[in-house]
Amino acid sequence: MAEGTRHAVNAAATIESKGGRAGRLIVTIDGPAGTGKSSVARALARRLGVEFLDTGAMYRGAAALALDAGLPVSAALARGPALPGDLEARLCGLIDGAAMRFDWTCDPPELIAQGRSIMGRLRDADVTALVSPLAGVPALRARMVAAQRAIAAAHPRLVTEGRDQGSVVFPDADVKIYLDAAPDVRARRRAEQLRAAGEPADEPRLLAEIVARDESDRRRTVGPLVCPSDAVVVDTSGLSFDAVVDRLHEVVRAGVASRARDGRSGA
Repeated sequence: MAEGTRHAVNAAATIESKGGRAGRLIVTIDGPAGTGKSSVARALARRLGVEFLDTGAMYRGAAALALDAGLPVSAALARGPALPGDLEARLCGLIDGAAMRFDWTCDPPELIAQGRSIMGRLRDADVTALVSPLAGVPALRARMVAAQRAIAAAHPRLVTEGRDQGSVVFPDADVKIYLDAAPDVRARRRAEQLRAAGEPADEPRLLAEIVARDESDRRRTVGPLVCPSDAVVVDTSGLSFDAVVDRLHEVVRAGVASRARDGRSGA
């Protein structure tokens, strides 16, 4: 094996090691709702031997806290993309006081707020309906971005997924991936998940909700959904779950190897 090739392969192999001794590795996975980002990101992190950050859970947690506290954010955001100043301040005070954090001893890490796990609340319908407009509130988003960067500083080897991870939160990420799938495929997958859980599934309604969510995420002025120019796009429409994880693993290995070659050549 040529020296340069051996160097690149060895560098790529370091992503399999645990404990952070090989240095920082930040892998971002962005994409629209329903592409399975959380599931595949968690599986990819496990395969790489690094940690997993579910930023969507953080925004869902904020939505759940606001709803459960009776803050009228849903009504306010239905009238426009901004919250009145006093309501925004109340929301931020609630989030600050909730001391939201992840329990990293769990797999996947559990979101803790107000001293308890709120994972069971995050996928409820009222939370799902509120999370996208709430994520566009500037003061809340600024808090979340700061919190995510602080998490990465404490856990510098991780896979993080969301809407703006490669574009806003970690523009200097080591590897950026944009996960996509056709809206009808995403609606069908969600319907299958609901039926498997014994819940009714209205696939046309789910499709309409996904299309509306995509539009909302792309049009918001703060942290919109975009595909970073340097991200590798992976369309999962025709791929099984395992095939998606395999493909992402290949992307990370290639990205690490490429950086090793560039670093060695001084590029």
